[in-house]
Parts: sequence; C-alpha cells; structure tokens
Amino acid sequence: MAAFVMKAYRSAQARQTARWGSAGAAASTLAAVALASLLALASGSAQAGIFDDEEARKAILDLRTRIQTSDDNSRSKQAELAAANAALLEQVTQLRRSLLDLNSQLEAQRADAAKLRGGQEQLARDVAELQRSVKDVSKGLDDRLRLLEPQKVMVDGRELIVEPDEKRAHDLAMAALRAGDFDKAAPALASFLQRYPTTGYADSARFWLGNALYGQKNYKEAVAVFRGLVTSAPNHPRTPEALLAIANCQIEMKDNRSARKTIDELVKAFPTSEAAVAGKERLGSLKG
Repeated sequence: MAAFVMKAYRSAQARQTARWGSAGAAASTLAAVALASLLALASGSAQAGIFDDEEARKAILDLRTRIQTSDDNSRSKQAELAAANAALLEQVTQLRRSLLDLNSQLEAQRADAAKLRGGQEQLARDVAELQRSVKDVSKGLDDRLRLLEPQKVMVDGRELIVEPDEKRAHDLAMAALRAGDFDKAAPALASFLQRYPTTGYADSARFWLGNALYGQKNYKEAVAVFRGLVTSAPNHPRTPEALLAIANCQIEMKDNRSARKTIDELVKAFPTSEAAVAGKERLGSLKG
C-alpha cells in the first residue's frame, strides 16, 4: 500500500512540476509533507494492523483534494499576476502614447514658433524697406517741390528771392560766360533780360552781358549796355566797374578822349573804389 501511495505521489508531483513550475513545486512540497505524514501513519498502522485499505484510499483522496486546492490557488494567483501585468503593460503603453503625443505637440509648437519668428523678421524687414521707400519718396518730393518754390540767392552782396526757372536760366547763361563761351553767353543773357525784365538779377545780368559783348569785341554794344547799368542803377556795387569797362571799350575803339572823360567821371563819382584806382593807372598810358 505504501508503494501505491508513493507511486501516486510521484505521478502527481511530476504533473504539478510540469504544469506550474515553481508554484507547482511549492504545492508538491506541501503534498510531500502530507504524504510523509500519511506514510508514517500507514507504516505505524501496518505494524499495528489497524490501518486498512479503506483508510488509505481516504488518505489518498484527501491528499488529492489538498493538491487540487493548491493547484487552484496557484492558478488563481497566476491569473491575478497576469491580470496585474497586463494592466501595468496597458498603463505603460498609454504612457508611451501620451509621451509621443506630447513630443509631437512640442515639435509642432517649435515649428510654429520658428515660423512666427521668421514671419516677424520678414515683417521687420518689410517695415524697414517701406520706411526707406517712404523716406526716399519724401526726399524726392521735397526736392521736386523745392525746385518749384521761390529760392533765396545772393547776388553782388544782396539777397534776392527768385523763381526756380528764373534761377535756372540765369545759372545756365553764367555758366557759359565762366567757360569763356561769349558767343553763347551774350545771347543767353540778353534773352534772360527780355524774359525776366523785372528780375532781381537784372543789374548784375546787364553788367555780365556787357562783359560778354566785350569778349566778343562788340565794344559799341558793350558800351551801351554798361551805360544803361550806370544810368539805371548808379548805386549798384558793379557801377564803378561798369564805368571802367566803358573806358576800356572806348580805348579799344581808339577813342582815348572819351576814355579820359569816362575815367574822370569814375574817379569823381567813386574816388575810393578799386575801379577808380585802376582808372587812374590807365590815364597815364592814354595819349590824346
């Protein structure tokens, strides 16, 4: 009978270990204790003759019940552990998913911030370019308006207010005179005086027209122009020079008598002028 019990025990232990591993081994250990107790009891009974087959069967059934109960408990604990692991795995999966979503949101925010910075920088460049354009347009407009507005000029020590076209025509004629182009300067100055008869440039323009005519060796016309200046503006700063220029024209025309007379007029009218000093020097070289 003991052999039968041991055989049943080993068979149950093998099935337990193969099916449940360490948990089965634990159950087997418990069963071994029970079996050991049973064997001890069986051995004692055999010796005493009071442990019969019915009691052995009951012991085996009780042992199987205990083993089955242990197996059920092990399966229950493993099921609970598996459920806990599955729940933990689901939580980890959700956490990973949340982290991935959060990372995607952060990347999207970084991209949006970069676009916003780029847009702001482009806007700043556009504003700066617009400001430069407005400044350039404003300057160009001011320049054009300035060309249309009356301008202040200084002529022979006097401040004048002249129109832009008036100043432009005067400057062009004077540029030709300064370049020594008397053939261009003389008609330009004459045309200027005809176009602007009341201009503030008038007396100065007459003086320079006389010089242009002198440069052309048109002495007679030059004398007439210089004399017109002396008559119309006796107090003009250029009048002493105009008288000296008349005398020079007369000398060029071999009219020394008239030249002496003009120099005398110059010295009497403007005795301290540089023109008077130069006239006196010319008198010494005149004959007749």
